[in-house]
Amino acid sequence: MNCKAFLLFGLYLLINMQLQAQEPDKIYKPFIATAQLFQYANQQQLPVYTLNSGDKFELEFDDLEGNYKSYYYAYQLCDYNWRPVNLSPFDYIKGFTQNRITTYRYSSIALTKYTHYQAILPEQNSLPIRSGNYLLKVFLDGDTAKLAFTKRLLVVENKASVAASVVQSLGTQNFTTNQKVRFTVTTLDLNAFSAAQQIKVVVLQNNRWDNAQKDIVPTFVRGNVLDYSNESIAQFPGGKEWRWLDLRSFRLQSDRIDHADYGKTYTNMYVIPDVDRSAQRYIYYPDYNGTFNINTYESINPFWQGDYATVKFSFAPLGGKPFAGKHIYVAGQFTGFETTDQYQMRFNEATGLYEVSTFMKQGYYSYTYLLEDDKGIDLTNVLEGNYWETENNYIVLVYYKSFTDRTDQLISVGEINSRRDRPGLRF
Repeated sequence: MNCKAFLLFGLYLLINMQLQAQEPDKIYKPFIATAQLFQYANQQQLPVYTLNSGDKFELEFDDLEGNYKSYYYAYQLCDYNWRPVNLSPFDYIKGFTQNRITTYRYSSIALTKYTHYQAILPEQNSLPIRSGNYLLKVFLDGDTAKLAFTKRLLVVENKASVAASVVQSLGTQNFTTNQKVRFTVTTLDLNAFSAAQQIKVVVLQNNRWDNAQKDIVPTFVRGNVLDYSNESIAQFPGGKEWRWLDLRSFRLQSDRIDHADYGKTYTNMYVIPDVDRSAQRYIYYPDYNGTFNINTYESINPFWQGDYATVKFSFAPLGGKPFAGKHIYVAGQFTGFETTDQYQMRFNEATGLYEVSTFMKQGYYSYTYLLEDDKGIDLTNVLEGNYWETENNYIVLVYYKSFTDRTDQLISVGEINSRRDRPGLRF
């Protein structure tokens, strides 16, 4: 191998390693906080952009170092499994492949000093032109090696329709606990020679990717209609309505706050200790299904006037004894549902409580507790309980890849809620 070929091969390996290292919904810089990408004016919605439409989505994040920095963003097209595809950006972006984020504000009113950055996307000079999974990458100084964080973005070109319903599981073991998503996919003008191989489906519960179900095979194929009714697929534990924490005001403490410490440069909020809810009866109440909403009672713009506090969660195990061979985590959209050291609760022998502290911005949060054993096996909703009546939101993502395509097309996004009655009481 000559020198030039060796250098090109080395460059290819380096680029490939960088692509593989870019994980979805990952924060790479410790000074980045409250990074959000959501449908325009709706913080609870997944960012979905329909090709050639007027759809908009918002990018919001804070830099806790509080000075001005030059941030840029770029799109990376990924396959069905969120692996970057080997295509030039010019093949899926019309216009500039990198754009500078020009809208920012220094925090005001808040004790915590930060710089808030915002972008309303897509901008006309940088438009996705292929459907599929995209990573929105935010980095410093126009240098993609200085990656700050990534967020998932869905770009859809409607070539199919989804009809779905949520029913009670028919399995004898899961009859009272699980929800089953039944759905059909009707393709429009697609040459699906082998639908089971060319069409792939992902089902999300409450916008969560950590427990997404994928590689779902259709039960029946009738012409251009794919039926997904098999009882063993798209079945989820129902869980329970989410725990909540109202941090919209630090001065007026909500019902979930035990007490607070106020300093000249800091605020500490202590949440009332939580307990195991698995034996409690199910009662419906409106919740955010694991998401959060940045908001305040006492300012005009919560994005750059909202303050931060160190929030201390605690969980009281039965009898004040730690879980043998198990690990507990506080979890929600604000943690990315990550089971990492940052969100793992530690048992305090003196108080008999599991405790963890997180740095959180003013807003309204929904959260839960995740339990894992020493082998990393998720003990789903052990501390919450599972009820098939629980209100959950489901999203069905339909992908298509012909035998000549190099990327997976996102051809439909369907959404269904498990309950329409909202009775407020167990039934």
